[in-house]
Amino acid sequence: MPLFEPVPAFSDNYVWLITDPPSPAAVIVDPGEAQPVLQILQKRKLELGAVLLTHHHGDHVGGVDELLRARQVPVFGPARESIPTVDHPVEGGDFVPLPDLALDLEVVDVPGHTAGHIAYRGPEFALVGDTLFAGGCGRVFEGTPEQMLTSLNRLADLPGETLIYCAHEYTISNLKFAREVEPYNEALEARFEAARRERAEGRPTVPSTVAEELETNPFLRCDKSAVVATAEARAGLDLPTAADVFAVIRGWKDSWQG
Repeated sequence: MPLFEPVPAFSDNYVWLITDPPSPAAVIVDPGEAQPVLQILQKRKLELGAVLLTHHHGDHVGGVDELLRARQVPVFGPARESIPTVDHPVEGGDFVPLPDLALDLEVVDVPGHTAGHIAYRGPEFALVGDTLFAGGCGRVFEGTPEQMLTSLNRLADLPGETLIYCAHEYTISNLKFAREVEPYNEALEARFEAARRERAEGRPTVPSTVAEELETNPFLRCDKSAVVATAEARAGLDLPTAADVFAVIRGWKDSWQG
């Protein structure tokens, strides 16, 4: 298995650095800022071999130009979005070869947060950008609730031990909201306390696993009676489908001030 290291950027972004020691090769995922990446590459004497992008938002792609000025490498990104630096556009079902890391990553279409958002699936891990967060999910900016829920379910169908590498440190806030949705979920309460300890010690709360998200993430639990009941009480009406439940919970989270 390769090694994954979160490189902090902005206030709460993670740029993922993928390496396979003792090889000096490195792959970077969603570099919104270049300087933190360039610093760690120089410090560790690593050679950038490729850049992977999940979607077009500036806090995920803003550092690519500067990285390419330092070293010309392939840039993989969503074929259905316009990102000028992408010279290897990919979509669901394609594979991204990373020979320096002995990896072939499968591209998974996960639209909803943006129209062409993609994820990259490897052996026992997935790089999911802003689609699935630890304890939450991305806002639905360009898709529909139905589309976003389909994308989340696509990731939820991965094996339970799959490690989920998301792009933001939102976990504490997400779990606080999740407790509003499911106040009697014991697994959620335990996860919240563990995450608080991790942040107090200055450690990231990610990656999580698919199994952990299925137990504690309300956006993956829209078919569970407790989540349905909370959503229906919030909406003041019956919600016949999981997509209806998701839309209510996501709308609530968008305006939540907790």
